[in-house]
Amino acid sequence: MVSLRFPFLFSQPSNHPHSHPTTHGPFRPVAIAVAVATATVAGVSTYQNRKHPFVENALDFLFSNHSSTHLWGSLSLADNSSDTVVESKTSVSFPSVLGNSRKLLGIGLRRKSILGLKNIDVYAFGVYADNGDLKKLLSEKYGKLSLSELRENKEFNDDLMEADICMTVRLQIIYSKLSIRSVRSAFEESVGTRLQKFGGSDNKELLHRFTSQFKDEYKIPRGSVIDLSKERGHVLRTTIDGKEVGSIQSKLLCRSLLDLYIGEDPFDRKAKEDIELNLASLVQK
Repeated sequence: MVSLRFPFLFSQPSNHPHSHPTTHGPFRPVAIAVAVATATVAGVSTYQNRKHPFVENALDFLFSNHSSTHLWGSLSLADNSSDTVVESKTSVSFPSVLGNSRKLLGIGLRRKSILGLKNIDVYAFGVYADNGDLKKLLSEKYGKLSLSELRENKEFNDDLMEADICMTVRLQIIYSKLSIRSVRSAFEESVGTRLQKFGGSDNKELLHRFTSQFKDEYKIPRGSVIDLSKERGHVLRTTIDGKEVGSIQSKLLCRSLLDLYIGEDPFDRKAKEDIELNLASLVQK
C-alpha cells in the first residue's frame, strides 16, 4: 500500500494494531448473544430460527439507542485509480471527494451492543461537505480563528448544520444481516429524538415521511450504500445504492440528521473530532 497525499488529517490509533483487510463470514456474535440471552430468559440453549419472536425482539433491541456504544475506527490511506480513504478496522473505503466538490471531512463507525454482551459494527459512515459552500458561508466568520478557538466555539457546529451548505452522510453497511426494518426503526428513535430536541413534540408527520422512505422492498446486504444528502434549500435527499428513494424539504430534518454525526452527542466522538479538525483547515483563510 502506497501512502496517498490527502489534504486532511485523521486520527490514528494509539493502542490498536494495524488491521489488514479480511473477508468477513457470517456474523456469529449475534447468534452467540441471542443464545445466551435465550438460555437465561427461557431456559433454552439456542434458537436457530431467526424469525422466532424472541430473536426478532432481540434484533430490534440491538438497534435501540439505549444500547449504543461509541467507538472510532483508525484510518489508513490507500492509493488506487480513485483517491479513497480506508477505515482500517473494517477495510471499508470512502472516496475522498463526492461529485466535484464535496470533500470528506471524517469517517467513523456505528456500533451497537447486543444485550450488553457483544458489540457489532453496523455500518461505517463518512461525512462530506461542499468546499465552496464552506468557504463562502463560514470563512468570513471563522476563517481567522485558530483550531483551539474553533473547537471551543459552540456556534461553529451550529452554523455548519444551520447554514445552507451542501453535505452528505454516506453509510456503508457492514453487518450482513441488517434489515431495512431495523434501519427504519433506528431512525425513528434517533432522528425522532433530535426532531423533538430542536423542534418540539409535534413532528410525527415529518418523522414518518422520512422513515417511510425505507420500504421493506429494499434489500441492504453488506456493502450497500445509503447516502443522506443535504441539498440546496435544506432538501434532504435519500438514495440507496444509487437509487433515489425520496427527498424532503425541511431545515429541521436536515439539522436533526446531521446532529447524529456531528452534534453534541454523536455516534462516534472520535470521528467528530476529525471532522472539526478538517473543517478548520477548509474554512481558515
